[in-house]
Amino acid sequence: MCGIGGFSGSFAPDLLGRMGAMLAHRGPDDAGEWHDSDAHVGLVHRRLSIIDLSLRAHQPMAADGGVTITYNGEIYNFRELRAELEAKGHRFHSKSDTEVILRLYLQDGVAAFERLNGIFAFGLWDPRSGELLLVRDGLGVKPLYYASTSSGVVFASEIKALLACSEVPRRLDPVALEQHLTFLWSVAPRTVLRDVHKLPPGRVLVVNRGEVSREWTFSDLPYDGSRSDLTEQEATEQLRERLQDAVERQLVSDVPVGAMLSGGLDSSAVVAMARKADAGALTRCYSIGFAGEADMDGSPSDMSYAAQVAKHLGVELCPITIGPDAISHFERMVYTLDEPQADPAPINAMLIAEQARKDGIPVLLTGTGGDDIFSGYRRHSALQLERYWGWAPSLLRSAGAAGARRLPTRWPVMRRAHRAFEHADLSAADRLLSYFTWTTSGLRGSLYGPALSEDLRGTDVLAPLRESLARIPAEREPLNQMLYLEAKHFLADHNLNYMDKAGMAYGVEVRVPFLDHDLVAFASQLPVNMKWRGREGKYLLKKAMEPMLPREVVYRPKTGFGAPLRRWIRNELREVVEDVLSPAAIGDRGLFDASGVRALIDADRAGRVDGAYAIFALMAVELWCRMFIDQPIIPTGPR
Repeated sequence: MCGIGGFSGSFAPDLLGRMGAMLAHRGPDDAGEWHDSDAHVGLVHRRLSIIDLSLRAHQPMAADGGVTITYNGEIYNFRELRAELEAKGHRFHSKSDTEVILRLYLQDGVAAFERLNGIFAFGLWDPRSGELLLVRDGLGVKPLYYASTSSGVVFASEIKALLACSEVPRRLDPVALEQHLTFLWSVAPRTVLRDVHKLPPGRVLVVNRGEVSREWTFSDLPYDGSRSDLTEQEATEQLRERLQDAVERQLVSDVPVGAMLSGGLDSSAVVAMARKADAGALTRCYSIGFAGEADMDGSPSDMSYAAQVAKHLGVELCPITIGPDAISHFERMVYTLDEPQADPAPINAMLIAEQARKDGIPVLLTGTGGDDIFSGYRRHSALQLERYWGWAPSLLRSAGAAGARRLPTRWPVMRRAHRAFEHADLSAADRLLSYFTWTTSGLRGSLYGPALSEDLRGTDVLAPLRESLARIPAEREPLNQMLYLEAKHFLADHNLNYMDKAGMAYGVEVRVPFLDHDLVAFASQLPVNMKWRGREGKYLLKKAMEPMLPREVVYRPKTGFGAPLRRWIRNELREVVEDVLSPAAIGDRGLFDASGVRALIDADRAGRVDGAYAIFALMAVELWCRMFIDQPIIPTGPR
């Protein structure tokens, strides 16, 4: 894992040093720059040494003919690929996966990218074609941003590094702001900055002489309507084997490996498989608990389950217990994530990464992705309930939606009923998309100032999700359609973005075995009744893990990797809310309407609406603007 950056165009070479300084937290072990003054191309690298700790793995790395790469990630099948290449006469100078990418590219060209099973983002300069290729893995585990300027194109692992280039404008993107208030994240390729883009997962962007020349998709999720014909027993055994293989591949490391262990099914399954592969592979596991919290906004606490799993598997557990003062990390979270994501979960990941680094553990396995490929979210449950009322006439569904919108949302059961039925009056396709939204268009409209409202006139905030569904026309199962959207957007644009940056802020690599290329392909082909059956989500995964984990862990209630945000907004964060969203602050920024924001805060405190996440989103946007728009960005490391 590393930080990468570079440019194609007429930039001064010292830009590389400034970009590298902004990425230093991602790679504390080594630094490198490469510049070709004739081609006007430069690459920079900050290294976190995980595999081949020697200087032979130094980057940027060049191969035959001057092909040069700056790379961030891990290729889990690099040993197999290396053996194949050596059999064909290739000679290697390092033991790194970086060199495998280079030599596979020299042999196969861009077709090489499809053969990489791993998590990666890289910039690759090919002097033979005069092209700079920017590449991001198929699930979007590793981030990659770019911006076009009057002098050329710059790219980097984080927006901070792009802003080291004074030519990148700091203009806000109104549509991205609408997406942040709707989904709590923005949809690639948009970011909150109009001139900065996220390379979508599985994409290649080609830059020629400082200009983007073309772009294409080399990897996508295989939701093509086909289904496996395995019996349940066969599928259960294969799932267990494939997960075992994925975890074994991701245990490969020349430094200590630990794990995030919430005590939920996914993280527990990863730790169980790691123990089976190598009883001493995991140095330590980490779990977050909140002092004095009986539950997390209506969900059970994780800590007791994590302790039970750790005892069952015989692993050392490091519990990190935090109190309401955890919210003091909010500003640090906003700075770390680069984007104003309105979710407190990154605070948990940051605190775990910070402790792991102090303990000398720079690699952590997580259960991220299990819900997204096997179906474990509450919106998947709500989607399954539609079979009982989706047939109803439109008038009856409209009445149900109107009733749901009037429900008080102070209590969890009412909140969930509200979320399940508030869009019942929409078409089946729009209902599916609406499950990803956190706010209504009416609420958002009441929050926007006149200029922002005008900029957003006629915008269909769900359009990017519609466009994604259009890419899988053969997939007719609503649950699989939703899982495709989970992986393409919620997972890539939200969960993976914050997990990567929270870890890398402290020089910790976060690995995601559930997103192994082979395991994801296997999951996409399973019949939907092996993913969700009756009231059970992740049905097949639970069956696969029954022999390895306590039943009460396998079938425990779902808990998000979050924090008691609703209580925080109304209590511990009350003064911060008043400061960040004061009428003066809102007026100075000019994005939102002060009276609309005040009405939302008052309604949330009175329990008339569930407005915590909308308020948190407004705060994240304002704090992000203070950090990234109002002042120069300087390298500070973790705040």
